[in-house]
Amino acid sequence: MFIKQFVDEGLGNSSFLIASEETGLAAVLDPQRDVDRYLQVAEGLGLRLVYSLDTHLHNDFISGSRELAAQAGVQVGANAEAELGFEHLPLQDGQVIQFGDLSIRVLATPGHTPEHISFSLTEAEKQIPSALFTGGALMVGGAARTDLLGDSLAEPLAHNLYHSIHHKLLQFPDDVAVYPTHGAGSFCAAPAVSERSTTIGRERAWNPLAHTQDEADFIHRALSDLPSYPTYFKHLRRINQMGPRLLGGIPPLNPLQPEAVARAMAQSIAILDIRPSKEFAAGHIPASFGIPLDAPLVTWAGWVIPFGMPLILIADHPDQREEATRQLIRIGYDDLRGYLEGGIPAWEATGLPVTRVPRISVEELVRRLKRADAPAVVDVRFDPEWRAGHIPGAIHIETGRLAAEELPVPKDHPIVVHCGHSDRSTVGISLLERRGFTNLALLKGGISAWQSAGYGLES
Repeated sequence: MFIKQFVDEGLGNSSFLIASEETGLAAVLDPQRDVDRYLQVAEGLGLRLVYSLDTHLHNDFISGSRELAAQAGVQVGANAEAELGFEHLPLQDGQVIQFGDLSIRVLATPGHTPEHISFSLTEAEKQIPSALFTGGALMVGGAARTDLLGDSLAEPLAHNLYHSIHHKLLQFPDDVAVYPTHGAGSFCAAPAVSERSTTIGRERAWNPLAHTQDEADFIHRALSDLPSYPTYFKHLRRINQMGPRLLGGIPPLNPLQPEAVARAMAQSIAILDIRPSKEFAAGHIPASFGIPLDAPLVTWAGWVIPFGMPLILIADHPDQREEATRQLIRIGYDDLRGYLEGGIPAWEATGLPVTRVPRISVEELVRRLKRADAPAVVDVRFDPEWRAGHIPGAIHIETGRLAAEELPVPKDHPIVVHCGHSDRSTVGISLLERRGFTNLALLKGGISAWQSAGYGLES
């Protein structure tokens, strides 16, 4: 038996290649859309892909199963209740898929979504599975949230999750390995444990959802303290159900001259600048989205850029453009019109306008806060971070809400934006610029620099 895990740190998710070393037959579980990774590994190991299996209709990424079917001829498997709109193998609870000396059994584990299934992997002549692939039904230290399909379904799905965990998954022996899809960094998930795999015994001993006093206590825990999540989530379930558009590989980006980019902007094509915060602040195209590649781009693009909006990238290096393309197609942002050839220097050399944002130190902010025309300090971190401690007198609006939420200061009033360090504040600066705020500055180092300088926090 062979298992290889592919981790996307930006999405906080894992996909898996499983294979029989005896027969060379293999399957991919919960693949993402840039499937060349799975194909390359399979080819390098001499494996033949025969199945692509999804645990559920994903809200946070586009499934690569249909892409694998088109490129490698695999058979797509999903719960019959998912009602996929393209050719697939409809799976039922208890059904067994045999390939070589391995067998995969389907386990109905609703909760994270109504059609959620898990898979047990059993070697030949063994009665007990060696591994469980649990999607979001059971994770390291928790389980995936049940509220992504709306408040009306959150509690009924939490009841389903209780039974999936307590009456099905935790019935397996302690030494069975558990490989979840969702993990740390995923907005589908509540815990922030860094490990990407676990065992039934460990979860029985340490998972808070395994220790609930009764079903009502479980429901309360499952629905408490859930963070906000990206707005693009509401679009992907339907796309995965009907079948995402086939790409045939990583889409190439065409180089565009500055004049062509300016014309495209006049036609409502947006500019996405993925350069680091310092470079964005030093000079960028007005009204562009500033989302550093490592922010991560895959999270914040899906949170603040309207879904389906056509984009032109600003990135200095080909490898950065490729990585950005991968991240964007994983979440359904397919309409990529190209990139600015020559970057901002070429744009500025043509005489086109550039916006610059000052980056100020903590000491400079403290001096400014003592003046009559003191700036407003806008903290764009998440709610739990804000509650744990913030700069006295700051205004709090999460980055994901900045595009629409009212900011109680005039648009020409000086504003200093900060986050934990600089990535989210860069996103926030670009969103405020797009809304017409004109007197913006970025706090270098964010709240971390403030604390390191010895200044106090309110909580």
